[in-house]
Amino acid sequence: MPVDKPGKRSTRGKLRGVGRAAGALRRPPAALGRHIRRATHAEGAGESGLGRLIELHAVNSAGDMLITVALASTVFFSVPTGEARDRVALYLAVTMAPFALLAPVIGPLLDRVPHGRRAAMAGAMLARALLALTMAGAVATGGLELYPAALGVLVSSKAYGVVRSAVVPRLLPPRISLVKANSRVTLAGLLATGAAAPAGAGLHLLGEQWPLYGAFAVFLVGTFLSFSLDHKVDSAKGERPARLAPVAPVMPVPGAEEPREQAAPRPGLRTVGVSVLSALFANSALRALSGFLTFFLAFLLREHPLDGLGAAVSLGLAGVAAGGGNALGTAIGAWLRARGPEVIITCVLFCALGATITAALLYGTVTVTAVAATAGITQALGKLSLDALIQRDVPEQVRTSAFARSETLMQMSWVVGGALAMALPLIGRLGMGVAACVVAAGVLTAVRGLLRATRRGTPNPRAA
Repeated sequence: MPVDKPGKRSTRGKLRGVGRAAGALRRPPAALGRHIRRATHAEGAGESGLGRLIELHAVNSAGDMLITVALASTVFFSVPTGEARDRVALYLAVTMAPFALLAPVIGPLLDRVPHGRRAAMAGAMLARALLALTMAGAVATGGLELYPAALGVLVSSKAYGVVRSAVVPRLLPPRISLVKANSRVTLAGLLATGAAAPAGAGLHLLGEQWPLYGAFAVFLVGTFLSFSLDHKVDSAKGERPARLAPVAPVMPVPGAEEPREQAAPRPGLRTVGVSVLSALFANSALRALSGFLTFFLAFLLREHPLDGLGAAVSLGLAGVAAGGGNALGTAIGAWLRARGPEVIITCVLFCALGATITAALLYGTVTVTAVAATAGITQALGKLSLDALIQRDVPEQVRTSAFARSETLMQMSWVVGGALAMALPLIGRLGMGVAACVVAAGVLTAVRGLLRATRRGTPNPRAA
């Protein structure tokens, strides 16, 4: 009957509508993927290979965050404060102390494998994947193998960071400065970390070992992505290892036969001027401040929450402030285009010093949050400015090695800051005062050299 036909057409129309709705539900992930790929490959980053490195670093950051969630829930949150501090002290002793000895070896070791950087990054990813499985078993059984496995994860993570810093100059597009390229890589890592944190918390609800299973899967993906990087990553054309001091020339021996050719001494970081060394001192202080605040505030706010807030809210507020500050500092660094990097580093040092002194005098919710945010902003801006100075002042043939060694120094400074925090009693004003002393050490060792270089007016043609 005529009445039935419209009904049938209506039913078919509803079915088609359901099909279109299902297709729409499938399209957002694909559309999101296209938007991400468009952002990571913009301004020639896709053609140069930088886009793939940005994506790889996002995967790396997500995996590291999943392991951080698992360790925090196992070592820190699952026991009372006193026992948690003992566990973290043990974690520092078993992992950070050996790493402080291994860190100086990482840079020179990687200098010896310039043709295998993709394999080195893949090896760092695969090592963390296997160690995540080991840690999952240790979490389930309560075994002590958790700590040596955590050391292996830490060393592998820092080795990846050193190689990544050395790789960026090889993948730099013509239209992007090094500071902007590093800003993109860092922002991708921060976004991935922000996405992985709630995912790790959700996996933790299934069991303590599930975030580690997730890290295993993520690092396996990163292993394969490492080999998708451009082949020029493995090129070492024109490179020589950087040294922290100039090489003394070979003096002729009386009566000895003169050599037919005298090799030119390798340039060292001290031969490129005071700017790079001063920036290294400044960034070491800022990284030490970051390590100090990470551990000190973690225990302080758990035992003595901020006024009117619970322990979890206090820790969350400090973490969000630090993470947001890091992202904001990275965005500001890309916007400033590293003009006057010496001036930027000087400014961030004094900002960090002012924030820590204020927090020591007026300890409270607002000042502690401001210190956490300032530490994030200054660390990001300081590192981006250091990258710009290395690009400007370090010769081409040693620049890649210089990035590796500077990254190693930054990681060692973070270790020192964390160890200092573990040695202090949980007194807010005292901790903020010590934090101010850490920054003041950077001001005293770096500002004079930075201002001298600024007055000299060293040109910066490419970083702008």
